[in-house]
Amino acid sequence: MSSGIGLGLLGVGNVGSAVARHVHARAAMLERQLGRPITVQRALVRDPNKPRDASIPADRLTTDAAAVIDDPNVDVIVEVLGGVEPAQQYLRRALEAGKHVVTANKEVMAAHGVDLLQLAADRGLDLYFEASVGGGIPLIGPFRQDLAANEIEEVHAILNGTTNYILSQMAEHGRSYTDALAEAQQLGYAEPDPTNDVEGHDTAFKLAILATLAFRGRVAPAEVFREGISQLTKADFTYAAELGYSIKLLAIAKRRGDTIEARVHPALVQRDFLLGQVEGVYNAVRISGDLVGRAMFMGRGAGPEPTSSAIVSDLIDLGHNMRRAAHNRIPVLLDRPVRVLPMDEVISRYYLRLWVKDRPGVLARIAAICGEHAISIASVLQKEVDPDARRAELVLLTHDAREADWRPAIQRIMDLDVVPEVASVIRIEDLLE
Repeated sequence: MSSGIGLGLLGVGNVGSAVARHVHARAAMLERQLGRPITVQRALVRDPNKPRDASIPADRLTTDAAAVIDDPNVDVIVEVLGGVEPAQQYLRRALEAGKHVVTANKEVMAAHGVDLLQLAADRGLDLYFEASVGGGIPLIGPFRQDLAANEIEEVHAILNGTTNYILSQMAEHGRSYTDALAEAQQLGYAEPDPTNDVEGHDTAFKLAILATLAFRGRVAPAEVFREGISQLTKADFTYAAELGYSIKLLAIAKRRGDTIEARVHPALVQRDFLLGQVEGVYNAVRISGDLVGRAMFMGRGAGPEPTSSAIVSDLIDLGHNMRRAAHNRIPVLLDRPVRVLPMDEVISRYYLRLWVKDRPGVLARIAAICGEHAISIASVLQKEVDPDARRAELVLLTHDAREADWRPAIQRIMDLDVVPEVASVIRIEDLLE
């Protein structure tokens, strides 16, 4: 072990470079806090000759992960590679080699976090992962410690800045999904292939982590229902605003008796609630606990600076543990069996926008189908009439209905000869004060 705290950095991209810069720039402050210096001893890169602003001497760069993990001067592995493999293998090897771990990897922690945490505990080591959800927003720490006295009942969250920016542009400026996505890509908020963000994969990984912590049992990413935003249109944002709602890609986890809900999908959220007012690239998490009531965390959810803030904060906490030889001081207890409710059993309200032929009796036929499937219509608005095509646009809001009842009802409505098009189906998530 080095006389200070030696870091082995796996990945020196935007986030890894920011971590190295901040550790270097704050060296004196970190040494005062921890009682010994903290430095990057080795760093894994793809190309050692690539110019990078990382404050790492060139002779400490390597293309060999084993050279980082097995370096005797490395006490802590900081992983910012992203993706499940080979990152998961590297983290497992690091723990087996007696190294503490700090990671920003949501995919690994969602899919393998429970096993890695157990391995760390068995080896008397620490595994920190604050940066895996919410960037610089303190979330993992509060779930592990500050909210530990609570039974968490509900989590509602906006966990992806890319999609929230796109939806904000569609709502505020009337942009189409395609134009809003193109702008997000030009600004660097969205990747050239945006699938991971816009189809909800990124959010589902993060919700799996939060639900696992909230309900103290393993929730796998595959158990999280997922639906993306690519089918939303400008008209839906116009009508949602008229009805007092925003549209957000919402991550939802709820306790339902001896089961939980875990789902990610676009949802109408009341505009007068703070969660419905979170715009741009910001993230927000709203929790409900039996003792604390409702609390909300909000801030920048991605980017090198917020993410490096979470990583360096984890390093400071870990450094204090190392100084006092008090590892796994706040264990993650995941001792409860958790059963995720099938989506068919989830109960929700629904927004339905459809074009119908402008003739008598159409609404009665739609209402009859809904009634046969135990679905009650709360309100109906006729929004537009196309006299040339002799069709009208309707917006329907329902009362609570089971997903298993709603899906066949929608299919039957789509098959009606008087319904040329079902344009949008969006769930409504009514939040409580």
